[in-house]
Amino acid sequence: MSKLYIDVGSTYFKIKDNHGIRQYFRNFDKNIADDLKEKCGDVIEPYAKEDIYICSSANGGLSTLIIALTNSFSLKYATNIAYNSGINIIESILYPNISDYPVPTELIDVVIIVGGIDDVGGIFSEDLINYLSLLSYSNIVYTGSRKSAIYLEQNIDGLKVLPNIVTDKLHVHEEDLKNYLTNLYQADIIGKEDIKELYAVTSNQIYSTPYIVNRTLEKLHKHFPEVVDPFILVDIGGATTDIHYSTDLVADNMVLDSGYDRLVFKKLGVYKSRESLVFAAKNNEFVYELLNYLNVTENILEEKSEQATKILMQLSIFLVLYKVSAQHPGYITLRLERLKSIIFTGGITKVLSEEDIETIMHFVYKKILGYTQIPVLVVDKAYEIWTLR
Repeated sequence: MSKLYIDVGSTYFKIKDNHGIRQYFRNFDKNIADDLKEKCGDVIEPYAKEDIYICSSANGGLSTLIIALTNSFSLKYATNIAYNSGINIIESILYPNISDYPVPTELIDVVIIVGGIDDVGGIFSEDLINYLSLLSYSNIVYTGSRKSAIYLEQNIDGLKVLPNIVTDKLHVHEEDLKNYLTNLYQADIIGKEDIKELYAVTSNQIYSTPYIVNRTLEKLHKHFPEVVDPFILVDIGGATTDIHYSTDLVADNMVLDSGYDRLVFKKLGVYKSRESLVFAAKNNEFVYELLNYLNVTENILEEKSEQATKILMQLSIFLVLYKVSAQHPGYITLRLERLKSIIFTGGITKVLSEEDIETIMHFVYKKILGYTQIPVLVVDKAYEIWTLR
């Protein structure tokens, strides 16, 4: 094997060379580059920089607030594009009702303002500017009517103006916003000082792990013959849980340039996002019934044990499938009843058995979808999907 692959996760380093895949628990008291050198320096040293490929999922995605004019076009289009760019939407606001929405207290990575076709002006006014003045955000982008762009540029510092995602024929124009958000997500990961230092190791571009995994989907049939279309891939890690899916599973898919897209759930990781995962579980109407189905009590959510970690991973599977089911219209809805196969990868493969996963799938399909049959389960036991570039 002439190439070395490295994945910087939120909890582990993963390395693939001619000896297979190995994992190393990270030392969080050290920066990433020093820790990687200490643990894997002997493995890295023989390789030329151009033969080393690094990806990272250590940061866990970006949070987004969308302010849109209408639910049927601007909000629908922006939401779809944001999710498929690996962005986590924490709130969606319809501008005509902006005064009715509370102001989020957390730092928002990017605010998206969208609405109106290019020939329509005078859409936004001081109530938008006043609302934004109360927000804490790092980036802000406008992709609406051209006639409103001048007013917004004059009143919003640091505003990035992109071509309108709503065409004059009310169709979606996705490319500019999707590229902006994808690059922002990418920059967030590789812009961290720790990650920048890894360019001393590689001369190749460092990408986000979800981006790399999504690029491998067309190759899965070759490596996993049991995978049948349509399928989804669920990647459960320490900071995030990601779903990669065939676009024909979406009834009103807006994204046109790929057969596969992805959703990144920033707050459903098992280690780094443990508290938010537990919070999501406690606020789900089906979780207590699921815990009973798994023969445990709700006290397991407060424990720090191997069994608790196992249960949390099972809950991650349930919660992420619930969030893309028809039971939860806030996210993109996937036609789970059409699934032929579902692939699991990530840290989950080191903790859960196929039987553990199958138990959750039966609960999801029986309780949420009303079906008795589940898709074919494929478990990436070697955790190698991220290396199939």
